[in-house]
Amino acid sequence: MKIRTADFITSAAETGGCPEWEHPEFAFIGRSNVGKSSLVNMLVHRRHLAKVSSTPGKTRLLNFFLINRAWSLVDLPGYGYAKTSKTGKHEFNERVAGYLATRANLAHVFVLIDARHEPQRIDLAFIEWLVGNPATYSLVFTKADKQSPARNRASVARFLDAIAPLRRPPAREFLCSSTRGTGRDDLLRFIGDAARR
Repeated sequence: MKIRTADFITSAAETGGCPEWEHPEFAFIGRSNVGKSSLVNMLVHRRHLAKVSSTPGKTRLLNFFLINRAWSLVDLPGYGYAKTSKTGKHEFNERVAGYLATRANLAHVFVLIDARHEPQRIDLAFIEWLVGNPATYSLVFTKADKQSPARNRASVARFLDAIAPLRRPPAREFLCSSTRGTGRDDLLRFIGDAARR
């Protein structure tokens, strides 16, 4: 897929503020500091489309981008961000949960996992919750350039083993590096195929 246009449309604080359109939506979510904004920018070949910050948890709203005037990339707040009040974290959880559980336009969810680490409890808990909802999901292992291919393969295998007891496996697994562009073509091809269904 060639990215011809990538436009920021709106930020929504709740599902009621989401765009009213027919475009399929592909949501990206992950633990704070997993490299989500960098991955979004790499996918669309725009350096500053999604804001990249050294401080985890900067994305607090549901951000909608229209790609090729055909499908929407949705940048969701990272789960487990630091330095927030208990009230703020509750509102964040409700906001994202409402979108993932009820949004009719949602075509697919990409859950980002840092390939360098052992399976994290917060990632496993989120996926366990996600499989109880209608949307299909895939795993995107980020920061693949930070370690050897053998270690990346081992990390993916460990994570798949950890979620094996869940009743719904991921549709796909992707290995990505925002720095090197690894995995970009595979992700866009998957989205293109899904958007045409």
